[in-house]
Amino acid sequence: MDRLAASGVNFTRFYANMVCAPTRAGLMTGRTYLRTGLYNTRFGGDTMGEQETTIAQLLKTRGYRTGLFGKWHLGKYAGYQPQQRGFDEFLGHYHGHIERYDYPDQLVYNGRPVEARGYITDLLTDAAIDFVRENRDRPFFCYLAYNAPHSPFVASASHDGQPRGDALIEKYLARGLPLREARIYAMVEIIDQNLARLLAAIDELSLSEQTIVIFSSDNGGVSRAFKAGLRGGKASPWEGGVRVPFFVRWPGHFASGAKVDAMATQMDLLPTFCQLLEIPLPKDRPLDGRSILALMRDGKGESPHEYVYHTWDRYTPNPHNRWSLSDRRYKLVGLQTGDQAEPTGQLFDLHNDPGEKNNIAAEHPEIVKRLRSEFLRWFEDVTDGQVYKPSAIPVGRPEEPVVELQPSWATWKGDTINYTFRGYDWDTIDSWSKPGETAAWRLDVKTPGRYDVMVSYGCSPQHAGGTLALRIGDERLEHVVQRTSTGDVFHRHRLGAVTIAKGEHDLVAEAVKTNGGELMRLNRIWLRRIPPRD
Repeated sequence: MDRLAASGVNFTRFYANMVCAPTRAGLMTGRTYLRTGLYNTRFGGDTMGEQETTIAQLLKTRGYRTGLFGKWHLGKYAGYQPQQRGFDEFLGHYHGHIERYDYPDQLVYNGRPVEARGYITDLLTDAAIDFVRENRDRPFFCYLAYNAPHSPFVASASHDGQPRGDALIEKYLARGLPLREARIYAMVEIIDQNLARLLAAIDELSLSEQTIVIFSSDNGGVSRAFKAGLRGGKASPWEGGVRVPFFVRWPGHFASGAKVDAMATQMDLLPTFCQLLEIPLPKDRPLDGRSILALMRDGKGESPHEYVYHTWDRYTPNPHNRWSLSDRRYKLVGLQTGDQAEPTGQLFDLHNDPGEKNNIAAEHPEIVKRLRSEFLRWFEDVTDGQVYKPSAIPVGRPEEPVVELQPSWATWKGDTINYTFRGYDWDTIDSWSKPGETAAWRLDVKTPGRYDVMVSYGCSPQHAGGTLALRIGDERLEHVVQRTSTGDVFHRHRLGAVTIAKGEHDLVAEAVKTNGGELMRLNRIWLRRIPPRD
């Protein structure tokens, strides 16, 4: 990473969003994520609207072969997947993170689940290198989106990888870091090793002079050990939550060894690529990114932005909680506390105080007023006409004959019913102990017809015997809950078949009868379209 930064242009005020999916939406579209319908990292809110145009789609108009290797996190269902959003090749995962870094079991290749071996960072780099080799004689766009160093913090713990992982962890423990931080830095060092492998492959293929290489991150850091003097970290509006590395190298074309202090953002890449390749920008929607090609070429210059904006709330976008706004010198930060409807912003002079230590709001009320007014104007603009709720899950698309409904996409009602997050594929709807409690999924049925229904759940032996009902429209299925060895061991059960009409419907799971305790820990529901008989 140091060599890449030293041989290219290092942007010192480059901004992402506070968390991952919003940044990725901005990167792909050149638009602030709130315009795309995406608003969350879970609960179905991590789905980018179907109407959006991606970098990959635009590059394909110039004959580029496009590949994504790693984390997507912009939609998991048919119609929203990378191979349907402009990428010719996709190996990676849809969710915000995966649980197993060694021999990962949550990967898909162009929409189909695959089995893999090895450590995830090595594996993704291998796929990217193979993609580069395969397309060495044509234009290509390779988006290598490492999931590390996201939690869980694991560095090669498999049978064949543990010696390397342990050695790296010991290296950082010896420097006085706590175990959590040592694991993170071991993961970062493995990324560094793999970046070196990728750059070496580009050199070996004599492609360095023809290839733009960009390195960045999707949010501020998670380590508590080193913050580069910045305040805060991931998920915060402070500089440590939104300011990220950004290095770009193109030998002979971009400045070498330059540092650019001008503000830039992840949304600027789409218009930059379009200017470089003379691709017309989409004219049917507002773009928030601006080309920074001149900054890359010259290694200096003014920011194309008057302001940079940040906001994120996990459940409902709002202009009051966890937001910030920067101009080229000052930054206003707002954090809602208690019942405070309009938070008092804290003001910082980033030129003299990049660590945001000295709140100067009292000395400059006119700047506070200007920045807050601008933020409210912007927020109203980017949220205009948007409805932030989970997308209806498409059912019956030919390319996805089996659709999986996960607990995080449900809305649930009842006094005791609960949603437990355990890493997407292991989430549950649980604790429902009263008849009438429900969990519902909104479906968008593309093809009407008969569908098989299967559920996966766990149930402690002492609670077995309750009744679950699934209903959609006028169709209803009932199932007597069976015991599993313990509540966190899930078995699959076929409930039967239902006929579903075309259009949007709610699939509702209801506790009809409980047996003195938790009905079940509902892990997943599958709908499989039954082909009609000729």
